[in-house]
Amino acid sequence: MSHPLVSVVTPFHNAAPYLSQCMDSVLAQTDSRFEYILSDNCSSDGSGQIAEAYACRDPRIRLIRQTQLLSQVEHYNRALAEISDTSTYCKIVQADDCIFPECLQRMIHAFEQSESIGLVSSYYLKGDTVRGSGFPYPTQLLSGKEMARLYLRTGLFVFGSPTAVMYRSSLVRDQKPFYDETLLHEDTEKCMQILMHWNFGFVHQVLSFLRTDNESISSAVRSFQPEVLDWYIIMERYAPIFLGDKEATVLRKGVKRIYYRILAEEAVRFQKLAFWRYHTEGLRTLGQSLDWSYLGLQISLELVRMGVNPGNTVMRSLRFCKRGMRRHLAGLNSSTSLRVNE
Repeated sequence: MSHPLVSVVTPFHNAAPYLSQCMDSVLAQTDSRFEYILSDNCSSDGSGQIAEAYACRDPRIRLIRQTQLLSQVEHYNRALAEISDTSTYCKIVQADDCIFPECLQRMIHAFEQSESIGLVSSYYLKGDTVRGSGFPYPTQLLSGKEMARLYLRTGLFVFGSPTAVMYRSSLVRDQKPFYDETLLHEDTEKCMQILMHWNFGFVHQVLSFLRTDNESISSAVRSFQPEVLDWYIIMERYAPIFLGDKEATVLRKGVKRIYYRILAEEAVRFQKLAFWRYHTEGLRTLGQSLDWSYLGLQISLELVRMGVNPGNTVMRSLRFCKRGMRRHLAGLNSSTSLRVNE
């Protein structure tokens, strides 16, 4: 049996401070049989020249230059469309991240447990913290539905980011665009979509490093409570698919309560327009809008918890939400997308 080809893909835009470390980590893999696709999204900081120098030295590297500046997700989809027709597995390594030397080898081995596996992950290092812990040891294979149920019931997040997982290449080739550009957290939702039809493999080793000390899309919205919005969206969309009706209803109610309680905490701090735009756009991907009456109730409870006389203060906060937020929402139709460049 021939050795499977892995397509490694690094899309980048103005990533000069980190790109060499990223590419070095790929080229240092113990399994050297891969193609390496670099896609330059109109960089202006010398990133393209760095990538070109690497491409000249290593025939496994293919450098693609985009002719116009793309949104991040659109760029990722363009880069993924370039993988070889003969590759078996596909590994994204984001330009400000890196992978450890045995990453490809260990993930290939996990895939080869079964042709039913569509997605593989592992422990990963986020900054200086190991993430993904809690996956049942020594289990290396779960059905996709079991993995999805484990995530929904416990919050065990083993998907990390595109750098932390590996896909079966046939899924990347067959679904174009691979990532849904209309979603807020398209990479997490792609994993859940794969788990509907494919099984899940896991490697009990730390195989990737996700940088946290740089400016990125995720750091730019960190103060917007993105994790709780992500969790609310995932629960709303996928609990009815993977769980029984009764369990899904209970979990959705619990997550909604937590989500709106956090929104209430931010409301009494009079969060600015950008915060509410972020959550409004995120809810829109579900076909939902803010539940004003439920938010008002949670604001009242939050003020009571804070020990504030809920009389005039509650009414003032509710008036702020109704007037200010509706005014903000009226302007969202003409606002730009949440997506920005890498």
